Amino acid sequence: MNADYHLHTPLCRHATGTPSDYAAAALARGFTEIGFADHNPMPEPFDDWRMTIDELPRYVQSVEEARRAHPECVIRLGLECDFIPGYEWWIEKLAAMAEWDYLIGSVHYIAPGWDVDNPRWIGKFREHPVAEIWALYWKAYEACIRSGLFDFVAHPDLVKKFGHRPAGDLRPYYEGSVAALAAKGVPFEINTAGLRKDVREMYPAKEFLAMAFEAGAPLLINSDAHSPEEVGRDFDKAVALAREAGYRRTLRFQGRRSSPVPI
Repeated sequence: MNADYHLHTPLCRHATGTPSDYAAAALARGFTEIGFADHNPMPEPFDDWRMTIDELPRYVQSVEEARRAHPECVIRLGLECDFIPGYEWWIEKLAAMAEWDYLIGSVHYIAPGWDVDNPRWIGKFREHPVAEIWALYWKAYEACIRSGLFDFVAHPDLVKKFGHRPAGDLRPYYEGSVAALAAKGVPFEINTAGLRKDVREMYPAKEFLAMAFEAGAPLLINSDAHSPEEVGRDFDKAVALAREAGYRRTLRFQGRRSSPVPI
C-alpha cells in the first residue's frame, strides 16, 4: 500500500481531526505509513490558513503523540511550504527547526500577491485573462522547483481548482515545470483532492503526467486530507492514472531522503 504524506491538522484553520485520528483512520484503511504536512508558519502575520510560528512546537508535539498512540503506523513529519519569492531564507530557517522527513513545496500565491485557490478571490478569474493567471502560476511553480528547497512539490496544476483553464492545448504551460522537475530531480505528487473540488479532476492533468513520465520525473500519490475520512481517498484512481502514464514506482521518505517502492 502506498503511503499518504500530505495530511493536514486543525492548525491550518481549515482541517478537522487530530494526527492520532488520522493515524487510526489510515490503519483502518490498510495504510501503515502516513505523514503530516501542515502549512508552514510565516515569520509575520500573513494569512488565515496556516499555523503561527508560536504554534510550530505544538504541531511537532501532536505528531509525536500520534506516533506514541499508534506504534504500528509509521508516521512522518513534514511541512507544506509556500514558495514565495523573497522568503527563501525563511524556508531555509524552517528546515533547521525540526527533524523533518520532508518539506513539500507548493504555490498558492502569484504576483501581485493573491492565493489562486482561495474562494475569496475567485472573482480574479473574471477580472484578469485566465491565460495571464496561468502564465503567472506556472512561472512561480517552475521557480519553486528550481529553488532546490523542497523534497517534492504539491498539486502541480492547483490553478485549475475552480475549473478555469485557458483555451487550447495546455501542454505549453507545463513545459517549464516538467523540464525543471527532470533537471533538478524533484518528485511531484498526484493529489487526489482535486476530485473533491470544483474542477472534479486530480492534480495534475493527464497531459502533465505523460510529459513528466517521459522526462523521467518521479512521483508520489497523496490525498491532501483535511479530515480523517479523506486519508487515502481515491488512491485506487490515482494508481490507475499513474500506471496509465507509465509509472511503476513511487517514493517513501525518511529524514529528507527518498527510496523507491513499487506502486
